[in-house]
Amino acid sequence: MQTAICDLLGIRYPILQGGMAWVATGELAAAVSAAGGLGIIGAGNAPPVVVRKEIRKVKAITDSPFGVNIYYLSPFVEEIIDLVVEEKVPVITTGAGNPGKHIPQLKEAGIKVIPVVAAVALARRLEKIGVDAVIAEGMECGGHIGELTTMTLVPQIVDAINLPVIAAGGIADGRGMAAALALGAQGVQIGTRFICASECTAHEKYKLAIIKAKDRDTVVTGIPGHKVRVLENKLTREFARLEKENAAEDAFHQLGSGRLRMAVVEGDIDNGSVMAGQIAGMVNEIKPAAAIIEQLLKETQDVLGRICSV
Repeated sequence: MQTAICDLLGIRYPILQGGMAWVATGELAAAVSAAGGLGIIGAGNAPPVVVRKEIRKVKAITDSPFGVNIYYLSPFVEEIIDLVVEEKVPVITTGAGNPGKHIPQLKEAGIKVIPVVAAVALARRLEKIGVDAVIAEGMECGGHIGELTTMTLVPQIVDAINLPVIAAGGIADGRGMAAALALGAQGVQIGTRFICASECTAHEKYKLAIIKAKDRDTVVTGIPGHKVRVLENKLTREFARLEKENAAEDAFHQLGSGRLRMAVVEGDIDNGSVMAGQIAGMVNEIKPAAAIIEQLLKETQDVLGRICSV
């Protein structure tokens, strides 16, 4: 299954793994890349020494292309940009900011730049500054969300720009991937499903929480203006209490500090931030990343075959 994204990134299959902070380590990224997709390390707020370690893990496991997700609210953005250039990382994805000022440096280094976008206007602006593709992410996704669904966002961005579009948010199986391709996307980015990959280093309790989740178990919560989608738990109820009390923004920041690590690394799924997309209810087993990709491709081909035979 080849699309323009495969040619652009030098990968076998048009499947990107989401660059989830604390979750998307070198082990997971390497497994996805070795299986033919594009594995992505989630830099999050990590300092350069930590990100470098994850990059070296990938290089030790596979020669296949991989990427790093750069979070533009991180205090280490400038250092991480220098790091990916120094380490010759083939691809970066970006979120929570505009990579415009770094485009010349990244282009000179031969790095492909693919921002995550949640609106048509942003996609148009980013096309003008020279990005290579965009990830159109609907609000079904886990973590930080926008306002539009994948179904409505992807075709509007496809129509608005002349760059390859990768669909993200609410995609867990071949039906979702086939739908994304039908909407005009050249590939998909998948996050929540890969949390339950064998190679993912997230705590077993985090993975089991996703497996046990039902269709309505995610909620939108968090700091005003920076809402995230997570599984409902004691933490989300505390955020709801702050909202009801019209608490000051500092109270939200204090409550949310360190909660993602608490869930992913420590396995505290009651008090931690268990980020997961609305497709969590479709995930029912832990298996290797290669098996996830193989199943995804087979299902997609089956779906497209049935459609074509109608």
